[in-house]
Amino acid sequence: MKFLRRFFIRLSNFATGHRADQRLREEIAEHLAFQTDENLRAGMSPAEARRQAVLKLGAAEAIREDHHAEQSISFFENLFFDLRYAVRMLLRSPGFSLIVIATMALGVGATTAIYSVIDATLLHPLPYPHPSELVRIEDDLPGVGAQDVSVSVPEWKDLENSGIFQYVALDGFGSSNLTGSAQPTRIAVKVVTPNYFAMLGVGAQLGRTFDPGDNTPGFNLEAVISDGLWKRAFGADPHILGKTVRMDNDAYQVVGVMPPGFRDQGKTSEERNAEVWAAAGFAAVPFDPPLRNSRLGTAFARLKPGLPVASAQARIDALVASLKKQYPADYPAQAAWNIRLIPLAETLVGNVRQSLILLFGAVGLVLLISCVNVANLLLARASARGREMAVRQALGAARTRLIRQLLTESLLLFVLGGFTGFSVLFCTRKFLLQFVPESLPHLNDISISWGVLAFAIVVSVAAGTIFGLAPAWLTSRLDLTTTLRQEGRGSSGSRQRSRLRHALVIGELALSLVLMIAAGLLLRSFWDLFKVQPGFNPSRVMAIETWLPIPNDPKTDIYSTAAQEAVMLREVLRRNRTLPGVEETAVGDLAALPLGHDENDLNMFPLIREGHDVESSQPPLIDASIVSPEYFHLLGMTLLRGRLFVDQDLENTPSIAVINQAAARMYWPGKDGKGEDPVGKRVRLSASKPDWTTIVGVIADARTESLADAAIPQVYLDIYQRHAKDLAFFLRGHVDPATIAAQVRAQVQAVDPNLPVFHAETLNDILSSSLSVRRFSMEMVALFAGTALLLAGLGIYGTISYVVNEQRREMAIRLALGAQRGTILKMVLRRGLGLAAAGAGLGLAGALIVSHLMAGLLFGVSSIDLPTFAGVTLVLTTVALAASCIPALRAMRLDPITMLHSE
Repeated sequence: MKFLRRFFIRLSNFATGHRADQRLREEIAEHLAFQTDENLRAGMSPAEARRQAVLKLGAAEAIREDHHAEQSISFFENLFFDLRYAVRMLLRSPGFSLIVIATMALGVGATTAIYSVIDATLLHPLPYPHPSELVRIEDDLPGVGAQDVSVSVPEWKDLENSGIFQYVALDGFGSSNLTGSAQPTRIAVKVVTPNYFAMLGVGAQLGRTFDPGDNTPGFNLEAVISDGLWKRAFGADPHILGKTVRMDNDAYQVVGVMPPGFRDQGKTSEERNAEVWAAAGFAAVPFDPPLRNSRLGTAFARLKPGLPVASAQARIDALVASLKKQYPADYPAQAAWNIRLIPLAETLVGNVRQSLILLFGAVGLVLLISCVNVANLLLARASARGREMAVRQALGAARTRLIRQLLTESLLLFVLGGFTGFSVLFCTRKFLLQFVPESLPHLNDISISWGVLAFAIVVSVAAGTIFGLAPAWLTSRLDLTTTLRQEGRGSSGSRQRSRLRHALVIGELALSLVLMIAAGLLLRSFWDLFKVQPGFNPSRVMAIETWLPIPNDPKTDIYSTAAQEAVMLREVLRRNRTLPGVEETAVGDLAALPLGHDENDLNMFPLIREGHDVESSQPPLIDASIVSPEYFHLLGMTLLRGRLFVDQDLENTPSIAVINQAAARMYWPGKDGKGEDPVGKRVRLSASKPDWTTIVGVIADARTESLADAAIPQVYLDIYQRHAKDLAFFLRGHVDPATIAAQVRAQVQAVDPNLPVFHAETLNDILSSSLSVRRFSMEMVALFAGTALLLAGLGIYGTISYVVNEQRREMAIRLALGAQRGTILKMVLRRGLGLAAAGAGLGLAGALIVSHLMAGLLFGVSSIDLPTFAGVTLVLTTVALAASCIPALRAMRLDPITMLHSE
């Protein structure tokens, strides 16, 4: 005892600044010798006794480095000492280090992966000069329920002359048949105004783009091709300029080749992958007359430099008001016509923004839970190193010095974890991209770049600073006398550290519950959507597409009428029925392809009802599909009233149509809530053509536009009365998907060798693809929720284990005094259940907020679905209790005699 008294007096002298380097070494050596002697008396071997003495004292070598560093004035020299000691401490506890690094690799790696998707999709600027100046111009008619109805040529001219824009360009997307090679090829073509590339601010790598001042009213027969088409179809011929290509039997002169990295704008992947651009003025054949109610294409514009979108919108609103007064017949009040300016970057994202933000929020919770887990581990490790910190502080190390050292160790662990996660992501990027849906915008732009690496490092450093600072600060606030007097019995830990550990575990459980409830809601929503009856039978149905040419001169079109087209279609259908395994066959336009078409394939016709809308110049628009008579039976669509098409319905017979229930309810509601029978009613589907079409049948609603919505009004027209150019042949039967496309191509080209056949796909695959974005969101959130549940279980296990370790002496005394082991079990489990209950209560409150924000992503399930909330809470509570059982059972098996003797 006299020796200990002298030792603490000398420690006090060192703490007040009266120390010398030689005396410091002597004091450390003396105390090490004393502690080694105590260990030898306890029965340890000499080597083990020496090692344990060094660990309990707190690493004498580190103390000498503290003393040296405190005397130094060089920041970088101190940083070098801190890092060297941090590395030494990590190597001394490899198990702890590996667990922390692996946990952070999981959190940072997952966050970085989702960030790379968001960076390419939402954050990456458009690949055009001054992208903030580019806008999409959308015409809306909210009064008749129509949105983005395209722009007419007179409106385009008005916008050009408004003084708001540098350029205003029209853009029409479609397909063409490229002929002249071994096989006719379908290519994606954009018909644009000559100022289109000037509006985007891009040029050609070879040749030139179109002259912005070209005033040709129709096609100018010049073409710009993509780098991919140049290399694939023309072998990268350097003399391609001036050569002629034939598209839809029209000859175009190639004037330019776009750069390899150029990708056009557009909502769909096909638009973004356009391969040919043709210029036209949209004011002559083959386009409709340039009337204000003849809407032709989408308008894009570049704002004047320095003009914000909000200011431009205000000026557009004034222009709209002026045009309404000037042309009241074209813009009736009931249509409520208006023009919206939307930043081009916003339009390209489509409807995936909410899903990606949800994913980023989910992975952010996983990162937060990982950080909380690591913070708990750091607190536990700090408690175990309490004696080391006490000795170092007693020997003169300042609190800021200890905090800096502990924070350096934390930052090193977090950065190593982040770099490990990034490395794993970089090595597995090709594998992981397979799980990203193809419909995601900018899919090809997703990469693991230097910006993504910088994001991983910033996240790691920020997390290490935030979650390493609290353990470091609490560890530096030690009661030196109490800590040093415990003589190796183990610290019971401060109340502050205990409260912080409990708070971290409660927060971890709450975050996990929020993420699990979000995953549960998405899973139920996806399952309900997956199990919904689509109203058609996709089983054993193949769809193979073709494209009929649309020459610029309608007089040269061999399929200009429905009668001319019918001859070819009937022969192809007859031939398709002879193919092996084919039971039924039909044909329709791409708008009739269930769930497999996009907005470019839609036919939106004005619906003028006899006796209702004759006087209206802005009738409602309805989605139309053009199909053959066999279509409804092949897809199993149910007839409710009237009849379907028959072979006798031809171009020279009265025009007929079939509508769905949604159209009948909306446009013929009847009186007193009793629907009016629409069979026999007449409608006009064109404002410029006086012919009436008679409704002959009503079919049950089918979810052909979206699985989430069956109530979309639709009208079906007979393909033998109204011809279509974009066609899909439907085949039902036991066919081989690998060979059926070649078989159908042979039959089609036996009738017309200039027609391409492409894109063979089963309806089941199309149905599955329509759910790809929802499935991706659900799978990712479910994966993150499972990870969060695992981390939460590990977190509560670690906390309860530490509590048991802290209180093992108390438990041993209880057992020695006669306490039942079951009481010890209940005491530990009660602690775990209390933490789980607090976390569940906090998590439920957070889940209510999050579920309300994600209501737009749900289908068939409420955002406050009680079974999901209750079930997920039960699962989390069960996992928390299971994690608490292991340390509780270990506490029950304590031997009080051995425990008290060792103490």
